[in-house]
Amino acid sequence: MFKVNTDFESSLKHFQLALVDCNPCTLSNAEIRFHIAHLYETQRKYHSAKEAYEQLLQTENLPAQVKATVLQQLGWMHHTVDQLGDKATKENYAIQCLQKSLEADPNSGQSWYFLGRCYSSIGKVQDAFISYRQSIDKSEASADTWCSIGVLYQQQNQPMDALQAYICAVQLDHGHAAAWMDLGTLYESCNQSQDAIKCYLNATRSKNCSNTSALAARIKYLQNTLDAWSTGHTVSHPPVQQQVHSWCLTPQKLQHLEQLRANRNNLNPAQKLMLEQLESQFVLMQQQQQGLHKGQSSHLAGPNSERPLSSTGPSQHLQAAGTGIQNQNGHPTMPSNSVTQGAALNHLPSHTATSGGQQGITLTKESKPSGNTSAVPDTNRHSGETPNSTASVEGLPNHVHQVTADAVSSPSHGDSKSPGLLSSDNPQLSALLMGKANNNVGTGTCDKVNNIHPTVHTKTENSVASSPSSAISTATPSPKSTEQTTTNSVTSLNSPHSGHAVNGDALEDSQSPIKTDPPLIGHKPNSQIIPSMSVSIYPSSAEVLKACRNLGKNGLSNSSILLDKCPPPRPPPPPHPPLPKDKLNPPTPSIYLENKRDAFFPPLHQFCTNPNNPVTVIRGLAGALKLDLGLFSTKTLVEANNEHLVEVRTQLLQPSDENWDPTGTKKIWRCESSKSQTTIAKYAQYQASSFQESLKEENEKKSHHKDHSDNESTSSDNSGRRRKGPFKTIKFGTNIDLSDDRKWKLQLHELTKLPAFVRVVSAGNLLSHVGHTILGMNTVQLYMKVPGSRTPGHQENNNFCSVNINIGPGDCEWFVVPENYWGIMNDFCERNNMNFLMGSWWPNLEDLYEANVPVYRFIQRPGDLVWINAGTVHWVQAIGWCNNIAWNVGPLTACQYKLAVERYEWNKLQSVKSIVPMVHLSWNIARNIKVSDPKLFEMIKYCLLRTLKQCQTLREALIAAGKEIVWHERTKEEPAHYCSICEVEVFNLLYVTNESNSRKTYIVHCLDCARKMSGNLENFVVLEQYKMEDLMQVYDQFTLAPPLPSSLS
Repeated sequence: MFKVNTDFESSLKHFQLALVDCNPCTLSNAEIRFHIAHLYETQRKYHSAKEAYEQLLQTENLPAQVKATVLQQLGWMHHTVDQLGDKATKENYAIQCLQKSLEADPNSGQSWYFLGRCYSSIGKVQDAFISYRQSIDKSEASADTWCSIGVLYQQQNQPMDALQAYICAVQLDHGHAAAWMDLGTLYESCNQSQDAIKCYLNATRSKNCSNTSALAARIKYLQNTLDAWSTGHTVSHPPVQQQVHSWCLTPQKLQHLEQLRANRNNLNPAQKLMLEQLESQFVLMQQQQQGLHKGQSSHLAGPNSERPLSSTGPSQHLQAAGTGIQNQNGHPTMPSNSVTQGAALNHLPSHTATSGGQQGITLTKESKPSGNTSAVPDTNRHSGETPNSTASVEGLPNHVHQVTADAVSSPSHGDSKSPGLLSSDNPQLSALLMGKANNNVGTGTCDKVNNIHPTVHTKTENSVASSPSSAISTATPSPKSTEQTTTNSVTSLNSPHSGHAVNGDALEDSQSPIKTDPPLIGHKPNSQIIPSMSVSIYPSSAEVLKACRNLGKNGLSNSSILLDKCPPPRPPPPPHPPLPKDKLNPPTPSIYLENKRDAFFPPLHQFCTNPNNPVTVIRGLAGALKLDLGLFSTKTLVEANNEHLVEVRTQLLQPSDENWDPTGTKKIWRCESSKSQTTIAKYAQYQASSFQESLKEENEKKSHHKDHSDNESTSSDNSGRRRKGPFKTIKFGTNIDLSDDRKWKLQLHELTKLPAFVRVVSAGNLLSHVGHTILGMNTVQLYMKVPGSRTPGHQENNNFCSVNINIGPGDCEWFVVPENYWGIMNDFCERNNMNFLMGSWWPNLEDLYEANVPVYRFIQRPGDLVWINAGTVHWVQAIGWCNNIAWNVGPLTACQYKLAVERYEWNKLQSVKSIVPMVHLSWNIARNIKVSDPKLFEMIKYCLLRTLKQCQTLREALIAAGKEIVWHERTKEEPAHYCSICEVEVFNLLYVTNESNSRKTYIVHCLDCARKMSGNLENFVVLEQYKMEDLMQVYDQFTLAPPLPSSLS
């Protein structure tokens, strides 16, 4: 389900969990491994995908269907992905893979189609035609295949056959943008501008259109040309790259053609392909010039808009498809020179093929399958694919009146009519061009994605083959429900299914969660369990262990021992009553500092940590404390460590309060950005050049002020259409690690001037007691920005507070939503097919105001400190060129601890790693801090109580089962441990494989994952990191401290 919903990170994690689980599964091991490799591919981790596919092919006794699918994917990936080598090597490897795939499954229409695309790209036209014919024979009907056939025909100077193929494509899928564009280009090459305009308009209406802006410009030019012809006026020419017809060769191309002809015998495959294309264009150019000369007077007699599209037309019009002659089987009759004869289009079930067949065919180019990713809507971002291109064609009658050409009408048969003009009297095509698809023609949409069907269409974000095989269906749910899954866990605090919270917001699970598993030790699973409430609130450690021993006699239990029986953590409901509309833009709490005394005034700390203030802006902090912000300037950073690594996010420059899809047609929540790396020196160079470029643009705007005022009407027209873009690409330097005090000594020392409650390290900061480094949380991170750089919406890790200082010189704009509205934000993300915790999203303010969500909005200027309180949702955009520094802090308050633990438990349910190990942290707090807040003390004591009980219960169960526990003392600054599979925190008892233990790599597992891999733990060694006596001592000595004097609070 995660894969169907394009949540690829979660999907990958669950498939990896399934791979190591020894319990029965509906998918085979090979199928799971295929899905993992395919997920790497969808995430553009192509080298990892290639390695995973090739390793899978080495598997003995690999089922033929899986083998065919793996080879199909591997071959198509090499055809489409530039990073996998040079073109000749890639295409050769792709063809080999696809041929082997067809050996394993000769009836795969998709593999035949992919093979045809590969042959076409290297100029093997006849082989491509044969492959396409096979594809249609095997898969019955495919808009992608027909479109590719049309491209081949057009390249071979067979416009009538190309016309017919494109018409087949758009009848099968009315929303096939590439087919409409190619059909429009074909009409335009024959000087039928009105028909071309209609095709281009249909292309722009498709949700899969990847270049609407270019098409809009072309449509406007053609309309102006028609208007000029009708009135006798001349029209200004469009830019050079748009005004040259596809059949018109420039002088440079003609010269190149002559050079290639002179060296015909010494050309490589790419040059031979270029020669064939240029020669076909040259022939077409000669024919067009002759046809235009002959038909000019009659063609200009009236504007094209007055001629019905489906009319027979004057004598110079070719009858592309007279009456739709069909054979006895209801198949359309193909021209005699066509390789596709009698394609089986008469019976079309809800057949779905893998997406991506039409990848990258824009206008008449097929040879460049990748490179326009950024312009594609974000749900189908892989190089312009059309995910529904062959999806369910329903309601189509058995006798499809397909637009076909009579054999006599083919230009290759010496027809005396001019080849310059194309026409059709087919009413279906007329309806298609007019945007009114015949009811008998499928819309290309899949009815039910959730049907468990071998070939169900599952659209993925950037996949070229979403559901490539009946053997590997991505939509097949597990037969076990979620409730059943949770019962498979063994008693462990760190289990991903253990569903109880550290602070008392826990799952009331009074039944043993081990009831359906074979018990680790031989107790009856249905035996009576001593109620957990027999353990009092503040028992001694000895009483706790005694209670555990009594529980052990009656079977293991994960029952909650908390007084407050709480349900599992879940998003909060919308606050009630809802705020009135005039309260949805509240003023941002701001404090202005004049001197150092103001900064250290105790009420400032109390104000910032007050839960009623989701955000506080401390204005003038740098000036009041005389902070040298120049230490964090780009110039100083370059001088200090110019080769330091910078993570770069490539984004689209957009208005701060809007987020549009890449085509600029609609507002969305998904905020895409691609990741790369550079150095501080290189990013500094980019930052400076961006600033210089902006200055240059400003000067040009001033000098061309008059031109801009003249164009005001044009811009208002664009806004009326609600279309934005095209968007400029920018780069955001993020997550720059400043934790090394040897490299950044001066910078880190400067931050010690800050008040204690906002310092990176202080006794009252919970994160200072973790005992090890958590990059970006208890260390400083730097952000280098140009205007438009975005930090998407999020809550901080484990809901900790955060501190952010703007170094300048530019400003940043912040958007903030209070913590108690995060449930609504989560709902919006789900509605927009986004993961609230892990996804990249930018809220639509209109949606928030409609749902009565208040939004704080403010400007952070250089020297301002922004305090984000626990759990606050926020997103930020740079207005100018600036640097920022940020880190997290954990105030010693009950609110902070409660929210941190709630998110810790919610993360478990969402299979997300908690960056802060809350159990480990709670024990360190008990060792290091005297807590005087009764609520905070109570929650921490509960956590210690439960984990102490957990450790003792598990120890006794392991010993009773004859499992040796090996002492493995913790080292200084050793990080907390997480399960290497499910990523939950593992405290005290670590489960490592025998092999990992012997190699001393100590790859840790939780008990649940260990038992899934080895039911009786025979392949695991259990390591213990704390003596029970030590834990008992810490527990007993952690008592409520007397309150501090008010003057020191």
